[in-house]
Amino acid sequence: MAADRLTSGQEAGADSLARFAAIWGRAIYPVTATSMTRAEFEQHLLPLARTLRDTLHAERFDPRDAVPVGEGLVAAHCTDPEALPSILGIIDAYLVLYCGPGLGLPAEECRVRCSRLQHAVAVGFSHALRERTLHEQESISRAALNAKTEAESALAASEARFRAVFETAAVGIGIADLEGNVLEVNEALTRMLGSEAYIRHRKAGDWTHPDNGPGTDDTLNRELARGERDHYHIEKAYPRSDGSVLWANVQVSLLRDAAGRPKYQLALLEDITERRRLVERLRHQATHDALTGLPNRALFFERLDRALSTAEEPGADRRIGVCYLDLDGFKAVNDSLGHAVGDRLLVAVADRLRDCVTSPDQLVARIGGDEFVALYADPPDLAAVTDLAGRILEALSTPVLLDDRPLPVHGSIGIVHGQVGGRGAADVLRSADITMYRAKERGGNRYEVADPDADARAITRHGLTNQLPSALRHGEFFVEYQPLIGLEDGAVLGAEALVRWSHPVHGVLGPDQFIPLAESTGQIVPLGRWVLEQAAQQARDWHDRKFTGPAPRINVNLSPVQLTHPDLVAEVAAVLDETGLQPSALCLEVTESALIGADEDALKPLRRIADLGVAIALDDFGTGYSNLSSLRWLPVSVLKLDRSFTRGMRQHPADPVEMKIVEGIVSLAHTLNLTVTVEGVETRTQAEHLRALGCDTAQGWYYGKAGPAEQLHRLTLADAG
Repeated sequence: MAADRLTSGQEAGADSLARFAAIWGRAIYPVTATSMTRAEFEQHLLPLARTLRDTLHAERFDPRDAVPVGEGLVAAHCTDPEALPSILGIIDAYLVLYCGPGLGLPAEECRVRCSRLQHAVAVGFSHALRERTLHEQESISRAALNAKTEAESALAASEARFRAVFETAAVGIGIADLEGNVLEVNEALTRMLGSEAYIRHRKAGDWTHPDNGPGTDDTLNRELARGERDHYHIEKAYPRSDGSVLWANVQVSLLRDAAGRPKYQLALLEDITERRRLVERLRHQATHDALTGLPNRALFFERLDRALSTAEEPGADRRIGVCYLDLDGFKAVNDSLGHAVGDRLLVAVADRLRDCVTSPDQLVARIGGDEFVALYADPPDLAAVTDLAGRILEALSTPVLLDDRPLPVHGSIGIVHGQVGGRGAADVLRSADITMYRAKERGGNRYEVADPDADARAITRHGLTNQLPSALRHGEFFVEYQPLIGLEDGAVLGAEALVRWSHPVHGVLGPDQFIPLAESTGQIVPLGRWVLEQAAQQARDWHDRKFTGPAPRINVNLSPVQLTHPDLVAEVAAVLDETGLQPSALCLEVTESALIGADEDALKPLRRIADLGVAIALDDFGTGYSNLSSLRWLPVSVLKLDRSFTRGMRQHPADPVEMKIVEGIVSLAHTLNLTVTVEGVETRTQAEHLRALGCDTAQGWYYGKAGPAEQLHRLTLADAG
């Protein structure tokens, strides 16, 4: 059956390919000067169509593979000026229809590839047609030269042959003396430029146009007149008599007399105006954003590379400026009003950004989504770049009116300015991107200027984020334990488990350097599970030893991300079961900000964990805007008072306000049957004040920094002694 389906699919593909070739042949056969029948011509097109189809669906798409298709069409004598639009029109209308769907390639990608294939076919067609024309031109040139040479012995016969070639040639032909005075022109050249009088009115060297490069053909003409070269080839723009522009493929040859001395110039001109317009149109499509009409990512990088290479030239004292803009809150517009409104908003933003460009060395491009970038090729100073960024923010300050609905739009901009210093385009854009996110973090609707140190920190954070999964697999994390001391008798009652990262490059990293990264990527869930396992196993080891008093309880931090994980309760129960640790020996610490204001559904996992017998501590208490009355229904048994409440207790006399606040919190907690732990105790004086206020336990550098599990065992033994 599978083989049958495969055979059926192959037959369908071949049939679709044949239909495409037939449509293609019917469209271009009438303008083809070939001796083949229509059926033979369609068979000739079949391998060219197969090349287009295979290139369209190639895993590594390279439109240059379609260049031979254009060459093959010229080889089949499709050389009429009307042929190329028909060729490209059929590819545009029918290639994706008959050869596109069903092969796993998205429709939009098919259309983009089809457009690039048309460009490649046009390039191949143009190159082949030019080579064919050049070959004809060379033949004409040789015939003209032979006719001129033979004129001395058989003037009448050679003149007739030359005149036949000269007058009936499809290309424009002109003859001038070495000073550039036009002596003769044929009918084709007259049609190209307007009139014979218009052509004879100026010398050959006087045909100038702003689109031509400076002085190239002047140099070639002088070399030709001196006999230093026999011919040259150039593409050149000519002004027509009606003011329009003729683009021509020009072949100029030197005619010598019988003695070999330079005598005349022979110019052959092929009109390539339409071909050039087509190429320019295709290039515009390839380098501009289809939605907004702004330059796209490809053109931006082309201009940025050019600016960077110019700035690195010896002796060049040039700088660059880049403003990377990302719209603030654009996703909300798409999600709430739809992508059609979002697209219209992007078009309106693009129109405003165009007005911010004030000189030719500035460029605004859309590089994707709601991201735009402005390039300032050689700004005089940083102020000029920040002025550009300011104009952009000012342009966005007025709401965009869509369907009588004002939509506010703001953006964050990252600015890179300075000398190149060997940096590549990707490095410049990455620095601008990093800086833009720094502007977003500071509230948005502003710009920030790139700072190498900030870039380095951001790159380091990005690297750490990517390395988190492998670090956990390779055992780079370890746990240290900070003792929890009973204020009444100074005994070690427990320890808080604190994870560290032994990074192979950056050394030992504290949790503040990687926990936020783990939370932002979801890696905190497997990391938190691993810390819980390690801490519970260590607590079990402590319980298996002989202690004078009760074995230490272990405190483990829970991230807000872990609280929303559906398997949290099951994982805690599984760890207790696997390690054999009594639930009463485990305390899970949750920050105040994660619990205050949480609804009942959010608290259900903690209630179920508390029902297991595990203690719940409200960590960093007092740092948020907590409602003290909510403590009555939260499933907590411990309040961990933030260190900010005890800074005024480091000396005698203590801050009376802080003393009253702590006294009130302790009184309330004890009324609710909660114990109170204080963080950040660093001096004996603090400990004495807290003991006098009735706090139950404390931790901090005064009692001991976080360290290996053996350190806590030694402290315990010392207390027991």
